[in-house]
Amino acid sequence: MNLDLKKLPQHIAIIMDGNGRWARERGLHRVEGHRQGSETVDEIVTACRELGIRYVTLYAFSMENWARPKDEIAALMALLKEFLIIKREKMLKNQIRLVSIGDVERLPEPVLTTLRETEAKTQDCDRMVLVLALSYGGRDELTRAVNTLLKEKEDGKFRDNFISVDLFSRYLDTSGMPDPDLLIRTSGESRVSNFLPWQLAYSELYFTDTLWPDFHREELYKAITEYQRRERRFGLTSEQVRG
Repeated sequence: MNLDLKKLPQHIAIIMDGNGRWARERGLHRVEGHRQGSETVDEIVTACRELGIRYVTLYAFSMENWARPKDEIAALMALLKEFLIIKREKMLKNQIRLVSIGDVERLPEPVLTTLRETEAKTQDCDRMVLVLALSYGGRDELTRAVNTLLKEKEDGKFRDNFISVDLFSRYLDTSGMPDPDLLIRTSGESRVSNFLPWQLAYSELYFTDTLWPDFHREELYKAITEYQRRERRFGLTSEQVRG
């Protein structure tokens, strides 16, 4: 590992893609790819915690994923519940707080109950925040934020007709969190797929051909190394950034 520990991203977001392809290449059922992918989640979250990354957001189940075959959805929900139960003690031990974003009320009741229990048990953990995007869609998040604003306006909670960027951000699922510094997407696809469209406005994007189950900590270090090579200008000139 050859990382500058003084220039680490504060927040890493990951689109975990390639589980099905990984399984197909090995003649396995897609569910086995998802199962192996959940092990990769544990490895990468552990690596980020050891580095001191404060926030990690994982695109675990998109709004569009509800259209997948019912047996695959059932298997994914079972794996999610299993992950939450098995990893709960490890989260507590390592002071990792679990947070979810998305329309999570659509999750099956047993899964939602387990999710809420894990969030409640880890709410005082303060070393790292693990964010699971579940039943999540970026456009859905923005629409829900606008509808909440309209409802509060109607209820007289505010009268100002001007909505600032900062105010609008407070109505997003990620309210109170910093925007991702680095987005990683595995499996060779080069798009963000309706993931955090507002929050990724100035994120550094890193795409890799590596399938998610094969994305081990060495691959994470490569992504962070590439991030550290880049100059983040946020609309300024290089001269302004360098001071």
